[in-house]
Amino acid sequence: MVFVPNGEDGPAAPTIDPELVARRAAASMRLEGPQVASPRAAGTYVVGMPMWMWATPSSTTFGPASASATAGGVTVTATAKVTSVRWAMGDGTTVTCRGPGTPYAKSRGKAMSPDCGHLYERPSSEQPEGRYQGTATATWTITWSAPALNDGGQFTETRASEFTADVREVQVVNTDCPARP
Repeated sequence: MVFVPNGEDGPAAPTIDPELVARRAAASMRLEGPQVASPRAAGTYVVGMPMWMWATPSSTTFGPASASATAGGVTVTATAKVTSVRWAMGDGTTVTCRGPGTPYAKSRGKAMSPDCGHLYERPSSEQPEGRYQGTATATWTITWSAPALNDGGQFTETRASEFTADVREVQVVNTDCPARP
């Protein structure tokens, strides 16, 4: 309670920053890093063969997820969804994918992934634990609106998940060659 003598202006009304309220709404959501389905921790991959990368989408790993928050009588609604995944492959390369990736099917043979793939050029045998240590980082784009203020906007947040890849060399010996005299 504030005493304001007659004829004087009272204290200024607090200013509400709707983006801060939107960030509070986003903080209440369960936004996680990608649920990496491939490369699989138990999988073995081959140098020079296409590796298909994909994540299993859910509301907490790809969205959309929505929440609202209120401050000073202003309600802000925020909706979050993953707009890209940046895969740091552990070999010094990165791959940016616009979606969760396409799951591999045997019918695809040795084809490259149509939307999210990588080709290792060296085996992982000299890496720690004999595996490439990678990170899949999701960029969450949060779109917010505050209808009472006729305002809205966007901001991004990131969440990461780690993965490993056991990459080996394959050598083939042709035993069908005729012996030479």
